[in-house]
Amino acid sequence: MQSSEVIRWLIMIGLPILCLVFYKYILRVFFGLVIVPEDKIGLVTKKFVLMGKQELPEGRIIATGGEAGFQAQTLAPGVYFWKWFWQYEVTFQSFTIIPTGKIGLVLAKDGTPLNPGAILARRVESDAYQNAEAFLNNGGQKGRQTAIMTPGSYRVNTFLFEVEITDMTTVPDNTVAIVTTLEGQAIENGQIAGKIIQNHNNFQDADAFLSNGGYKGLQEQVILAGSYFLNPWFAKVEMRQMTEIPISHVGVVISYVGNEGEDISGTEFKHGNIVAKNHKGVWAEPLGPGKYPINSYIMKVEYVPTTNLVLNWASARSEAHQLDKNLSTITVRSKDGFTFNLDVAQIIHIPSNEAPKVIARFGNMSNLVTQVLEPTIGNYFRNSAQDAEVIDFLKSRKERQESAKAHIGRVLEQYNVFGVDTLIGDIVPPESLMKTLTDRKLAEEQKVTYDTQMRAQETRQALEKETAIAEIQKEIVKADQGVLIAERIADAAVKKATGDANSVRLQANAEADRMKLMASGEAEKVRVLAKAEAERTELIAKADAEKISLTGNAEAEKILAIGKSSAESYKLAVEAMGGNNFTQLKVMEAIGQQHIKIMPDILIGGGGDSTNGPIGGLLGLRLLEQLGNKQTTEAQTDKAESAENK
Repeated sequence: MQSSEVIRWLIMIGLPILCLVFYKYILRVFFGLVIVPEDKIGLVTKKFVLMGKQELPEGRIIATGGEAGFQAQTLAPGVYFWKWFWQYEVTFQSFTIIPTGKIGLVLAKDGTPLNPGAILARRVESDAYQNAEAFLNNGGQKGRQTAIMTPGSYRVNTFLFEVEITDMTTVPDNTVAIVTTLEGQAIENGQIAGKIIQNHNNFQDADAFLSNGGYKGLQEQVILAGSYFLNPWFAKVEMRQMTEIPISHVGVVISYVGNEGEDISGTEFKHGNIVAKNHKGVWAEPLGPGKYPINSYIMKVEYVPTTNLVLNWASARSEAHQLDKNLSTITVRSKDGFTFNLDVAQIIHIPSNEAPKVIARFGNMSNLVTQVLEPTIGNYFRNSAQDAEVIDFLKSRKERQESAKAHIGRVLEQYNVFGVDTLIGDIVPPESLMKTLTDRKLAEEQKVTYDTQMRAQETRQALEKETAIAEIQKEIVKADQGVLIAERIADAAVKKATGDANSVRLQANAEADRMKLMASGEAEKVRVLAKAEAERTELIAKADAEKISLTGNAEAEKILAIGKSSAESYKLAVEAMGGNNFTQLKVMEAIGQQHIKIMPDILIGGGGDSTNGPIGGLLGLRLLEQLGNKQTTEAQTDKAESAENK
């Protein structure tokens, strides 16, 4: 009795405890209870079907109509009944989480086959791949999907979908992303890139891109800096730096895509087509300084400097632009057969509006240098050097530089380039010729030195001569003053004699003339002696002989001058006094000098009452006349002899 009571109490107490402990098992077995946690989803596998269609359609692995197998319908967090374990297997699966900065790429394991030639399945309405049943019923295709899963949490049926997490596409600053799509229609013939398609949000909406007729392959459109939800199964990107056109340059765009444009270069330009913007060819409008998102696969930008550009034909010098890095010193041959080197610098300018024509003609700046500037300048200076000898070339450097500027400027105008200036740099003649020129120059300088020294000696001699003349000049001045004084004294004496008496005047006049002639002779003597002394200083070896010669000449001239002065004195006396008066004067002088008695012992008197008075006077006059005639005869004789001596 007691034992039955214990059992009853054990049943009454233990049964509820067992139910509490094993309630999940009991509910699962008897009621098919399934509890899905809040952070899980339930993936259902149906083992068999009691009634209805048992097998899945051919090619399908996910059941949407109650067939046995993996079920498209998942169990969201919650409580579910009638999922008996013998018929259903429920697997708990964590949510699919796409972190920030990532995207989810979806691969569908079931669905309709892809279209021929397609590699990606188009998007269908399926609540971001969370409704597998809707995906399959709406015609979802198996394989890689065009649509992606953005950051967030998703209840994804992993029986149907496989999610691969990858990074978002990030385009850095100052960078462009060149896009190549892996899906779309074929690019048109004659084009190398797909045309720009609108309304696909920078390739983030692949289905919109494809629906609007997007092309497979390289795309004209680029993606700028930023972060993008790009499906890497749909689009590949390549990062390139933005095209930067520096200051003082323009960028000429050569486009390899676009419609064939009308040539707007004009009829005079026949070296290529210049087209409007967004057409295939060389764009007429160049790009100014700045940064541009250029797709380098479909466009090429040639930099053209718009400031003065210097190109050096010199082996040891090159500018920063490096366009002249392959240019070297020009070697030329002169008319006289010498080979020498010269450096040349050419300054050019390309206006911005002419830059497209230059690129259309040559393709780039390097070709302009190699195809035009290098042969033009090299040949000009070679031809110029052949027309002149080395020395003439060196001497006419300025003229040849101006000629080169004019010639090269005319040539460059034909290529839409403005030649600013042509400069001849260092000229290196042959060493042997330079030695010859140096020796010649030294000889010329020595000759100049000798000539200078000789002129210095001549100047010194002239100085010594002038010094000697200066030293004797005071004697000459003294003599001149003496002459002047004598003249003044003579004049005074003449005036006094004229005033006092004719005889006194004639004597003073004669004395003055005599002193003048003597002073003149003395002065001439001093001058000749001074000249002889100067010549002696100039030519020491001949000085003594010259002195003797000049002294003799001076003595002769003195005697001649004295004679001339006596004759002139007599002439002036005769003119002043009259012939008879002068004769009488000379007679009186001779009587005085010879001490002749003019008073005879017997005086003939003419006065008184004497009978001999008149006769005596006549005899005296007769005697005086005879003396006068005798004096006249002697004067004429002297004059004749003097004339013969001359």
